[in-house]
This record gives sequence, C-alpha cells and structure tokens, in this order.
Amino acid sequence: MAWMISPLLAATAALLLAPEHATPVALVAGTFGPLVGADLLHLQELERMDTGIASIGGAGTFDGILFPGIVALYLA
Repeated sequence: MAWMISPLLAATAALLLAPEHATPVALVAGTFGPLVGADLLHLQELERMDTGIASIGGAGTFDGILFPGIVALYLA
C-alpha cells in the first residue's frame, strides 16, 4: 500500500493548489518527484561506484513513476 502514497499526495496537492489544471500538475509532480528523489539526487554516488554506470529506475522507482501517471489520468 506504500506505493499509493506518492500518487495520492500528488493528486491531492494538485487538486488543492491548481484545481483547474489538476491533471497535468498531478502528472508532473507525481512523476518527477520520485524520479528526482530516487535517481537524480543520488548522482553524486556515481563517482564512488566502481562501474561508473548509473541506472535510472528499478522496480520501486518504476512503480513510483507509473502509478502517479495512472492516478493523474483518472483525474482527467
């Protein structure tokens, strides 16, 4: 059930902050929030890796990006 926190938070915030544009705001906030938080903020750790390759995503990040998009579509 933890996978629903990001989509519900993004949808609720979008409905409260921009009700006339709730769908695109929920989509952008819900998609870019986990992407930035899970991947881009950890780019500094790339220097410490032996491989030197960063992979954006993973099962948890994928769910955190996919489900906010689905919830935003239901707002439409």
